[in-house]
Amino acid sequence: MTLKHCLYLLALPALAAAQPLPALINEALRNNREILAAQKKYEAARQRPAQENSLPDPMISLGYNSVGNPLPGAGLGSQVLANVAVMVSQELPFPGKLKLKGDMAFKEAQAEFQQYQAVQLAVISRLKQAYYRLQYTYAATDLLVRDRDLLEKLLKVTEDRYSVGRAAQQDVFKAQTQTSILETRLVKLEQERKSRSAEINSILNRAVGTPVGRPEDVKPKELTATLEELLAAARQNSPMLGRDQKMIERSELAVNMARKEYYPDVTLNAGYYNMGSMPPMYEVRADFKVPIYFWRKQRAGASEQVSNLSQVRRTYEATDQSLRYQIQDDFLMAQASARLMKLYRQTIVPQGNLALESSLSTYETGSVDFLSVLSNFTMVLDYEMNYYDEALNYALALSRLEETTGQALTD
Repeated sequence: MTLKHCLYLLALPALAAAQPLPALINEALRNNREILAAQKKYEAARQRPAQENSLPDPMISLGYNSVGNPLPGAGLGSQVLANVAVMVSQELPFPGKLKLKGDMAFKEAQAEFQQYQAVQLAVISRLKQAYYRLQYTYAATDLLVRDRDLLEKLLKVTEDRYSVGRAAQQDVFKAQTQTSILETRLVKLEQERKSRSAEINSILNRAVGTPVGRPEDVKPKELTATLEELLAAARQNSPMLGRDQKMIERSELAVNMARKEYYPDVTLNAGYYNMGSMPPMYEVRADFKVPIYFWRKQRAGASEQVSNLSQVRRTYEATDQSLRYQIQDDFLMAQASARLMKLYRQTIVPQGNLALESSLSTYETGSVDFLSVLSNFTMVLDYEMNYYDEALNYALALSRLEETTGQALTD
């Protein structure tokens, strides 16, 4: 049986219980708590620019001055100092400060939007990786069950040959041992399948134990983009770099804002004094906040923001460097896995199957010993498992590249 024929047989039961990956992605976007938390944080940040760009609330003062006793209105109309007053105060920051505060809050909101997109990409990448790992457990289980059945038939033949003295007892023991080894691998795959199902339920915010079902047979498309194209896509689309870039722009505004603190704010006051039967009095006053301690306060504040700007620029460079390494590493892994998949599919597995079929046919005639047949059997099994391993590595690498570049590669 060729590998192509095996893959076709494995795909039939998968299609019967398919859970489309796009449907799971949409469910994650709707229900994943990490995504919803990042979304609400972004929505909250969007409300800040209007607040920061607004004037401080005005202050209204009510009071009276009395003459003769502390009661309200004492001496009103007969004493010059007696009055009932109302005063309004409005603080006016130095021109440009409010706009800078609003622009800083707007850049912070943009950074939160980039973080929201980064969380979406990270969650979707984790979901895809869990989905591909779950798909791998089903495909590998089918392969091991098929080979276990073949090994049990081989064990039956060996027992028959041993019963007539044409095979050694150790051949029976070796076949039984290999069958037990396959059972241990099936147990591990069962545990992995349950773990990946639980991971998918966790990502989708489903109840514990919700059946996931067998994934459909999804094969990621061929990677045609070059490394340079992926790096350029990351520079343009990566929300992690976008977030750091917005924080650089915010810090540049913060430096300008710190320099604006050298200039005084002003508070305008206007008051009306009711003098009773005497003519009313009016007052207009301007209070200036003078930064006379600038060498300790404003100068230190400006230095602080300059250091913050340098820090966020270094953070951007560190993120860019880390992304470049991750992209290169995953790109090389995807390339190597694609080449190995092609070798296993077109050359190694077919040749191994031919060797196994030849040894099986000659074993029945006694021309080949059992050890040669068992060796060919385990060799073909390892080759086929290696093919599935590389297919999984390829899919996982593409999923990680999608997260780091912000570009669709697996669909």
